[in-house]
Formats: sequence, structure tokens, C-alpha cells
Amino acid sequence: MLKTILLFVIMLVAILTIHEFGHFVAAKAFGVYCYEFSIGMGPKLYERKGKETKFCIRTLPIGGYVAMAGDDDSNPDIEKPEIEIPKERTLPGIAPLKRIVVMAAGVIMNFVLAIVIVSIIFLSNGVTTEAPKPVIDKITEGMPAQNAGLEKGDLIKKAYLENGYSISPKSFEELSTFLSLYDGKGNITFEVQRDEENLIIRMKPVFDETEQRYLVGIQSTGYEVVEVNGSNFLKYTFDYIGEILKFTVMTLIGLFRGVGLNNVSGPIGIYQVTEEAVSYGISSYLSLIALISINVAAFNLVPLPIFDGGRILLTIIEMVIGRPLNKKAETAIMTASLAVILMLVIYTTFNDIIKVLF
Repeated sequence: MLKTILLFVIMLVAILTIHEFGHFVAAKAFGVYCYEFSIGMGPKLYERKGKETKFCIRTLPIGGYVAMAGDDDSNPDIEKPEIEIPKERTLPGIAPLKRIVVMAAGVIMNFVLAIVIVSIIFLSNGVTTEAPKPVIDKITEGMPAQNAGLEKGDLIKKAYLENGYSISPKSFEELSTFLSLYDGKGNITFEVQRDEENLIIRMKPVFDETEQRYLVGIQSTGYEVVEVNGSNFLKYTFDYIGEILKFTVMTLIGLFRGVGLNNVSGPIGIYQVTEEAVSYGISSYLSLIALISINVAAFNLVPLPIFDGGRILLTIIEMVIGRPLNKKAETAIMTASLAVILMLVIYTTFNDIIKVLF
């Protein structure tokens, strides 16, 4: 258990540090004065003063930050030097496009981390797998798919829920991801190509107590094993990361539509997944780091002001209207965004606890 806790902490620290390091490097590149680069939150465990920036390690490995001049000067927890910082060395004082780069740099570094890890895994293994097309290979007897009329060889061109949430899957894996977001409400509709004929088929998935998820009763062909070498590893790396990103975006869109909230995990759920990954070995553990790094990047692009994506959106609005957004309006949006995120964290944590107990 101690090993798992340690690896869990290392994973969080690595992902969050690389994210904040991206912001820090971009800010320094544009001359922004950085008061502090902090790994973790809470009381300080370690502190070292650089030429301008104070580097700190804090108690709780649940976050981190880069304190930039002009970004949050009202925060009493940030120790500022007793000198006047020129406006051109503050975050608001640099050009809007440079600010966007600074805000996007954390997300970029998370993707870089994932690319490096996945590339190393693929090159070390020498092989990877390609997901099959969304073509039905087997149908389980007595399940909704058979009852509704799906057949072996059917190509799933589109699937959608009654609330309008839909997908045009490129692989059976994407289709499976979509089906995992179904929450038991209404039917799932499939647009199917059978030979030269296009069909519309509706069904209501059934809940499987053993697997604890809704099933329709369809299977694909097996994954194809392909060789990975120095000439093609980047292709398979980007394909793999693209699939993860699609899944993450699909999940985020589903959340905003009220679909799949029960499938989202908080810290407890992530720890449990880490424990399982560690039991399978180093490759599985590294894959999990890449997966979570991509998820952190995607979540940070959500256009809520508490995230990098929201701050980028506010900067774009400033560029369009020719002036910064009203401070009161920005504060109100930020407060509302924080409330939404806190409610999501509380809900997912509670949901994780229920799953552990029951």
C-alpha cells in the first residue's frame, strides 16, 4: 500500500509540475516577473530563492501554481518583493497573444509528457494494437441488439441518445466509449449500413449486475497487432493520444449534457485505478500517467475562467472588444466557475466513496 501511495503522489506531482513548468517557461520567455513557482499546496516544506523567483515545495501534492506579477496581486499568500514591477513585466502588460501562449503552455506540456511516455512504451514493446472498425462481429443471444434486429457485419455509422448526444464512430472502441456513457434513460438509436441498405434501429440497453454497466450485446473483431519501429512510432503515438483525447472530450460534452456523470472519478477513484495499474507493472503505470496528463490538458481547456481555457477565452474577448472585461463581471464568472468545480469534486468524491463501500 505504501508503494502505491508513493507512486500515486509521484504521478500527481509529475503531471502538475510539468503543467506549471510550461506556464513558468512561457512567462519568463516573455519577460513576465514570476514571484513564486510552487509544487503542491499548503504549508511550505522547502524553499529556495532564485534570481527573481522563489521555488517552493508544499505539503499537499494536489496542485501547484506560478505566481506571476499582475495575475493575482491581491492574494495575501503570495510574498512579493518590495520593488515596483514595470507594467511590461506583468501578465496583463504583455500582448494578448503572448498571454494566450502563457496560458496554453501548461496544456502543451501535458501533451508533451504524454507523447514522450507513449512513445517510450511503444518503442520498448515493439508492438501496439489497432482498434477494429465499428462493424459487428458477434451478437449475444437474447440481448437488446438481437431483439432489435442488428446482425453480424452491420457497420455502425452513427449512434445517438434521445437527448441528442451523438457520435459517428471511427472505431469500435469509440462506439464502446459512447455506450459506456448511457445512463439508463430512453433508447439508443443506431444508423446502420447493411450491404447497400441504410437502416435505423432503436433499442434499450439492459443493466448487467456483474459488469455494473449497460449492455446491448454486440462484439467486434479482435484488435490487430502491428509492429512499431523508429519510422512509425510517432504515427501510432498520435493515434493513441488522439483516441484518448476523443474519449475525454466525449465525456466532457456528455457531462454538460447531463450524461455519464456517474462514470467520472475523483481522487479516490484515481487512486484505485493507480493501485490496479501498479499491479500490472511499470508499462501500465506509465500509461496511466500519460492518460491522466491528457485528461488534465483537456479539462484545462474547458472554457471556464478557473481553467486555462476560460482565461484564454477572456483574453480573446478582450482582443475582440478592445478592452479587458469588467472586473466585477470577471470576478462573478470566476466565482460561479469555482462553485461548479467544487460541486463536481464533492460529487465525484462522494460517488467514489459509495463505490468503495458498496
